[in-house]
Amino acid sequence: MEAMEAEVTEKRPSGLGLLENTLCYLSLALLAALPVSEMAARLVFKTSIPASFETMNHLLLMVGLLSGMAATSRGEHLSIGLAQNFFPQKVKNRVALGNSLLAALILTVIAFTGVSFAAIGLSPPRMIGLIPNRTFALIIPVGYAVMAARFALAAPVKGWKRLFPALAITAGIVFSFPMVAKALWGFNLPDWAYALTERYFDLAYYAKAPAVLLLLAAALAGAPLFVVLGGLSLILIQAAGGEIDVVANQVYTTLTKDSFIAIPLFTLTGFFLSESKAGERLVETFRSLFSWLPGGMIAATVVICAFFTSFTGASGVTVLALGGILHTILKDAGYKDRFSIGLLTSVGSIGLLFPPSIPIILVGTASMTNIFHVFLGGIVPGILLVSAVVAFGVAASVKTKIPVEPFNLKRAGAALKRAGFEIALPFLLIAGYFSGILTIIEIGAVAVAYIFIVEVCIHRDLGLKDVPKVFAKAVPIIGGVLSILALSQALSYYIVDTQAPENLVRWMQGAVHSKYVFLLLLNLALLAVGCLMDIFSAILIVLPLVIPVGLAYGIEPAHLGIIFITNLEVGFLTPPVGMNLFLAAYRFNTPFIKICRYVFPFMLIQLAVVILVTYLPQLSLFLIGLLG
Repeated sequence: MEAMEAEVTEKRPSGLGLLENTLCYLSLALLAALPVSEMAARLVFKTSIPASFETMNHLLLMVGLLSGMAATSRGEHLSIGLAQNFFPQKVKNRVALGNSLLAALILTVIAFTGVSFAAIGLSPPRMIGLIPNRTFALIIPVGYAVMAARFALAAPVKGWKRLFPALAITAGIVFSFPMVAKALWGFNLPDWAYALTERYFDLAYYAKAPAVLLLLAAALAGAPLFVVLGGLSLILIQAAGGEIDVVANQVYTTLTKDSFIAIPLFTLTGFFLSESKAGERLVETFRSLFSWLPGGMIAATVVICAFFTSFTGASGVTVLALGGILHTILKDAGYKDRFSIGLLTSVGSIGLLFPPSIPIILVGTASMTNIFHVFLGGIVPGILLVSAVVAFGVAASVKTKIPVEPFNLKRAGAALKRAGFEIALPFLLIAGYFSGILTIIEIGAVAVAYIFIVEVCIHRDLGLKDVPKVFAKAVPIIGGVLSILALSQALSYYIVDTQAPENLVRWMQGAVHSKYVFLLLLNLALLAVGCLMDIFSAILIVLPLVIPVGLAYGIEPAHLGIIFITNLEVGFLTPPVGMNLFLAAYRFNTPFIKICRYVFPFMLIQLAVVILVTYLPQLSLFLIGLLG
């Protein structure tokens, strides 16, 4: 959302910024190197590296919090940002102040939950190699405290109003008293502290409704989504009589989870691709191979965008990284802005159904379904979606008589040779994973190592001095995603703990008797969710709610997961707050309303595919039955 628009600053960091960048880049590099070393030890020496998996998990924790700190420093956390697009400047300033103060308050409380968790929740500590897990866990209070301070310092205030950020931090400390008391006295609180702590539960119970409404309004007004998720988790858990240090517990549990290690690795791979000249080589290759066909450049554009999005997991990165060059090529080929901008905006998310897509990994995790099965389930719907958009492009090209270029075998061969290493990457990873040779973590690490060698050592598009710049551009996206994942899991904990899924199943079965009516309602609900929430938190919060309902209607979890992703893809294009619409307006310097009009026919095509995927489950389940 809004965070995707920011450009990475060229200003050289100093002090704390330099230290955290160094630790973050080092942790990320080790996170990529350790799985490759473990794979080599297993395949060559038939052994394993001691404590390697636990070390990887805790490196992910370090990367998650350090990259979150970096995203805060650069103002690049994901948000909906209605205020930034529709409010007058005076209102924008007040909303920005309110969001900064709210973030400072909430993150201060989360920092203190981290103190309590590290002191009590990890007692006695367990060794991770030579380092106690409690030492790793200290990054939670430190990370959120730094983020709170940065939001406070970023508040747009002057004069006496500079007291407001200090008051927000102070309020966070006051609201954190139960955690401070727990860290000091454990479970043996003095009578006065115990009585005061009980009053906090009562206060949270009565403040729950207005607090939830405030947080939802803040989300629509541009507050960082991870802050909103954290605030909802804190107030709802405490109002239900729970201990709020469960939020830090969930952050720790989420960011030490095996399946999430692949997320920063594939994101880093995507940025090595986007920051090198790989995009230009791929464009030239597909142009030389397909431009002799009517609509051939449309096919090339769709395939290239799907390729990039499948690795970054973020459609906005594809729009921003490739939008300029592809728009120029399509314009030179004779396509009008109305068509080319609409196409590029709509295909920014078209690769999310293909391995090694991060949303597919999250669907497997959230639905407790074999990730291999979800990968298989996305292939046929993904091909159908690509084919539908390409077919529309070909028809439009023929209708408008777009000229074609004669096929040149020599040119095509040379272009294919130049881009051969990049084209081979997805095939190598898919073969390694589906053959069982590589785990999902290892293919992420192999992807980083492979693309590093290709872009730095073979093509030399990037020098060693450029590698930190690639990390600098990848880290805010990684931080934005992992921050949301960590705190959405805390909210999911509350949802599951209150038996919301079971209650929803009972209500739905009593109110809706037809599976097809349920699927229609689900489609409509997910379109709304997709345009209001980022895909990562939508999957982790909403999917666990819907999976039990789907099972009650006889819908396979893998099929339901693919329905989720295809719906959320269309949500990126749905006004008034579809993420890709704002990114395209920014990238192509075109008014938002025009972007909406340009995208409309492509959105209808994707909606048609959503309907087919929803009501023809064999599209998702065919390969699972054949190969799973």
